[in-house]
Amino acid sequence: MRKKIDQKPTLKIIPLGGLDEIGKNTCVFEYEDEIILLDAGIAFPTDEMHGVNIVLPDMSYLVENQHRIKGMIVTHGHEDHIGGIPYHLKQIDIPIIYGPRLAMALLKDKLEEAGLLNKTKLEKVLPRDVIRIGEHFAVEFLRNTHSIADSFTIALHTPIGIVIHSGDFKFDHTPVDGEHFDLQKLAEYGEKGVLALLSDSTNAEVPGFTPSESSVYPNLDNVFSKAKGRILLTTFASSVHRVNIVLNLAAKHGRKVGLVGRSMLNVIAHARNLGYIKCRDDLFVTMRECNNLADEQVLILTTGSQGEPLSALTRISKGDHRDLKIRQGDTVIFSANPIPGNTIAVVNTIDRLMKLGANVVYGRNLGIHVSGHGAQEDHKLMLALTKPKFFVPVHGEYRMLIKHSETAQSMGVPKENMVIVQNGDVIELTQDSIAIASTVTTGIKLVDRAGIVHQEVMQERQQLAEDGVISVAATVDNQGVLLAKPVVNFKGVVTNIEQSLLKELIIRNVEKIINTRWSDFTETVNGETQVLWNGLSKEIESSLSRLIKRETQTLPLVVFLLQHTETINTEVRPEVKKEATKEDNKVYRRKRPTASVAS
Repeated sequence: MRKKIDQKPTLKIIPLGGLDEIGKNTCVFEYEDEIILLDAGIAFPTDEMHGVNIVLPDMSYLVENQHRIKGMIVTHGHEDHIGGIPYHLKQIDIPIIYGPRLAMALLKDKLEEAGLLNKTKLEKVLPRDVIRIGEHFAVEFLRNTHSIADSFTIALHTPIGIVIHSGDFKFDHTPVDGEHFDLQKLAEYGEKGVLALLSDSTNAEVPGFTPSESSVYPNLDNVFSKAKGRILLTTFASSVHRVNIVLNLAAKHGRKVGLVGRSMLNVIAHARNLGYIKCRDDLFVTMRECNNLADEQVLILTTGSQGEPLSALTRISKGDHRDLKIRQGDTVIFSANPIPGNTIAVVNTIDRLMKLGANVVYGRNLGIHVSGHGAQEDHKLMLALTKPKFFVPVHGEYRMLIKHSETAQSMGVPKENMVIVQNGDVIELTQDSIAIASTVTTGIKLVDRAGIVHQEVMQERQQLAEDGVISVAATVDNQGVLLAKPVVNFKGVVTNIEQSLLKELIIRNVEKIINTRWSDFTETVNGETQVLWNGLSKEIESSLSRLIKRETQTLPLVVFLLQHTETINTEVRPEVKKEATKEDNKVYRRKRPTASVAS
């Protein structure tokens, strides 16, 4: 829905990530000359993002407007909400970041590792704390329930009214840590009047309520009772409530706990320091000590529930882990469901573990995992408590946003009082209207272990994966003479003609261009002939790409390397010219490579 907004004070809401997708949740609130941010997360790469570790939102809009940024709010400590902050702090200045104690502890580790602790100030908040950011914004943090401890719903006070941002949530009435959703405060805001609700849509297609985290306990207890050998359990390291349940079960069943994976070690350490995990120190043992215990006394808690290539469990399944090898009789428990896009990696990990002799326990029907996101009845309760005038479904793929909007309509929110937005849309909100008024620059940034991966590099990686690479090397002197026959190599290329024939066609093509087009790439400057080597190289690469596409009906990456030589006369100094012999006037050749890549 797009319409003109009356010229009244407006609150702009600009999602930069988390819409029409799962992950990289990032939102901007803007009033007059002030901007505040809510969360800045990452997403997992898709299968075609070869070599990419994480996906970030494009923050160009904030780079251009960073002088207006007054601060950031963090709702909780999951990677899809805080994982992008260290990367963004390298581009933009954020004076202060407010968030729950656990999230701030995890974020401090990230900033310390990246050498960015001095780039911002981290401020911990408690439930019902109210903080002011800039002149126009005040924020109250309301305790909610989610799969990670210390999670908040946000009540944002603005000059035009109160906006509630749900954060990630479900209504868990029996929370593992005893920290209940602040339904009273949420209802108070609903009675006072909520101008707009932005609400998590992740499980908008799922009927009913999402089960309590506590419902997992008896099902995991049953699996533990049946396991005769070692137990290896994998879940999200940040699922503090789940980890707490697992540690309690380990103590109940007389098992010592070994921790594998840096994120698992860090999260448990911080959660114990903050009191969200309570257990005896002697419950934990080193991996070396695990090897000295009887199998039925060992529980290994590990990362890798999503089949991440470098995670501990993936390496264990491949036999590559330094300290852990699967034994016959081991029980491996997947207490997590695959995130969309990770299913194949998870299934492959399960297959490898089974081949090594492990009993693998997984699947939605076993009740060993529950979601941290509310389903349709949770959404209805959120709408009933807050009674918003306007509604914006957030955090979800497009069909989820549509389904959530339908739920809101069933709860009495008029269709014209809600908008379905995409990343980069600018929502303009007044006291009596809501609309998508414009858009800002948006998109994604891809990061591998070396840094940002630019789009042209990703295209090359995709071509390499799909059609392979053909490299061609030629050496030419500055008179346009090929000094040797061009060299052609194929890697990962499947052709519908003989490779020897294609190689001959490529060689002829290079020879033809040099012989017939040489004069097009030379020019005379101050009486000297100069060769436009780059122009010649690009012409050859373009011609080769057309030839290969025509002959093979594929699009392999074409790498063309042109080596050229220049003839240089050595001048004899005037004072020694009379004594110089003919041999002193040396002529030598110097090779200079020019590399090109064509697609």
